[in-house]
Amino acid sequence: MAHSIYHNLQIKSSSEKIYEAISSPEHLINWWPLKCTGTPEIGKEYNFFFTSEYDWYGKVSRIEKNTAFHITMTKSDKDWDPTTFGFDLESQDNGVLVQFSHHRWVECNAHYKSTSYCWALLLHGLKDYLEAGIILPFEDRA
Repeated sequence: MAHSIYHNLQIKSSSEKIYEAISSPEHLINWWPLKCTGTPEIGKEYNFFFTSEYDWYGKVSRIEKNTAFHITMTKSDKDWDPTTFGFDLESQDNGVLVQFSHHRWVECNAHYKSTSYCWALLLHGLKDYLEAGIILPFEDRA
């Protein structure tokens, strides 16, 4: 049985700006990895560099401009390979509902549970980045 992580959050910004923050390497580094490369096109590879020990890769598995962005991990660790995480954006009167998911975890183990917590913290960082321009230093992120 596979397990999934889900988090929903409201961000007072446009779908376009949120989409850029979740899909463009120059914005991703402001709230998640230390370094990042990639092109937001189906099948294209992203490199999420956190440290030399955590130098991970994934491929774009779903993309709809300003609406959805999903990555399937291809080279990370045994728990993350081959999970898929993604963002689905729904415009609302007071901003955008960001529906985050991280699917296909094989085990509901300690790493799964800590990753869920870390995603919650990181998504809060995404919200702060978009709403207030706050960039938390990499070493202070989840």
